[in-house]
This record gives sequence, C-alpha cells and structure tokens, in this order.
Amino acid sequence: MALHPGEKAVLQIKDRSGSQWILSDGSGDEVLMNESEIEEGREIGEEIEVFLYRNRQGGISATPMIPHILPSVYGWAKVLKVSKREGAVVDIGTTREVYLLPADLPQFEELWPQQGDHIFMTIRTDRYGDLYGRLATEEKVNELYVEAPTSVYNQDLKARAYRLLPVGTFMISVPEMYRIFVHETEREEEPRLGEEKTVRIIGVKDDGTLNGSLLPRKQERLSDDAETIMRYLTESGGQMPFGDKSSPEEIQEMFGMSKAAFKRALGRLYKDRRIVQEDGWTKLQQH
Repeated sequence: MALHPGEKAVLQIKDRSGSQWILSDGSGDEVLMNESEIEEGREIGEEIEVFLYRNRQGGISATPMIPHILPSVYGWAKVLKVSKREGAVVDIGTTREVYLLPADLPQFEELWPQQGDHIFMTIRTDRYGDLYGRLATEEKVNELYVEAPTSVYNQDLKARAYRLLPVGTFMISVPEMYRIFVHETEREEEPRLGEEKTVRIIGVKDDGTLNGSLLPRKQERLSDDAETIMRYLTESGGQMPFGDKSSPEEIQEMFGMSKAAFKRALGRLYKDRRIVQEDGWTKLQQH
C-alpha cells in the first residue's frame, strides 16, 4: 500500500459508505474518513488533504485535522495523562493521541512529565503503523534553536525542559526557541521533563545559546535568618508569640540569633508581606 500511517496525503473523495467517506489516491488504494470530520459542502471528486493513522481495527483511517507534529517535524506536544505502564499520552493536534513510551522517559519517575506539561518531540511509527512520540535529540535542537540577542541578559524567560542530566537541565524558551542550559548549582530542584519554568538569563554565549538560573535574584532571596523564622512559623501552625518586643534572651534561645538580626529578618518578611504582627504575636500573612 502506498498510503502510510503517520503521513499527510492529498486524496480524492471517491464515494460515501454509510457514515464514512471513501478516499482514494487514484492508484487503487483507499482509506475511510468519518463523515462528521469533513467540511460541509464537500463533494465527490474533490481533493482533500488528510493525515493518515492506524485505526483500532488495524486498517488506515484519515482525518482532515493535520497535526503540527509529523515525522521529522518537531513541535510541542501537550501531555494529556501519564501512567507507569503506558508512559505519557500527548496531543499533537489531531484526532489521534500519541504515546511516549516509558523507555523514552527519564529513569526516575519523579522527573516524568505531568498532565499539562509540554514535550518537544516528533512522531514515529512502529512496524505495525502505530504512532509514538520521539524526544528531540541534542543534535536536532542544535539545528532548530534560534540564536538569542545579547539584550536578553538578566531577563526572565519562560522555558521548558527537554533534556535532563545530573550536571544540569537543558531548556527551550517559549515562544522564542532559545536554547538555555541551567547548571545544577543554579537550581534548587531538578525540573520535570516538559515542565515550564521562569528562567533568569545569566549568560549569552557566542553561538547564541544561553546560560540560565532558576534561583531568585539576590535581592529577592530571603536571608538565612528570615528562612529560619518562616520555617518556625510554618511548623508552629502559622503563628508564634515572638516579635519586636521579645527579649534578646528569648530570641537567642528560640532562634539562635541576636535581637538585631531577628528584627532585620522580621522587617524583611513584613516588607515582603509574608507576616503580620498583632498583640505581640507574629503570624503568617493570609493571601
């Protein structure tokens, strides 16, 4: 058969059979398409561009919904659901869902994509004609990325993880398609495959690729003392009987810091609207 699942084809509307249209390539090969999918007003003899896929009966069916991802054509596929047995089911923009098999996903399940994440990939067919996803390789990303201008330095970009390594995370910005590397020292935790993050650009290389950070800017980071207070508040149900009026001895005993350091940390938390102080108590701000 000259018609292959996973490909586009321009076929002629040959006839109608019940609730389906019969499409032909003119050489004798025919496929079926559901009547509900064809545009109103189409007539027998007209040509129509379709996407071919293997149906549940093992034959080939057609749909006029051409996916934005095709064999050797790469794009973002939205994750619809994930299971340990089947891997990730993704949407490529057509009526047929595509599987990304567990063998193609990260070794550790906590790094697998979740529903709503986006995978940068293409599609392939197995020997039976079933459709599967294939992750973009580093070589392919090197062909497709857009060189970033130096003006993106210190900017925040939205980017999605496409390659995970112990040394760092490789990401692609959306929608620009800049290639970004985030070293392991520039992240508090490793992003999932396909997870979208806000990345701060900390370096622009000669080849137009970028270095990024998932850590907050220094002025946005809480001090160790403020982190200590926030942790205490969280573990104490959101409030504590300590504040500006507490004695230096109480503060030293409970937090291991001077009263001056304690007040500075409280001031920072108050300024950031993380806490309120009422009647000698310090409470987490309710948002």
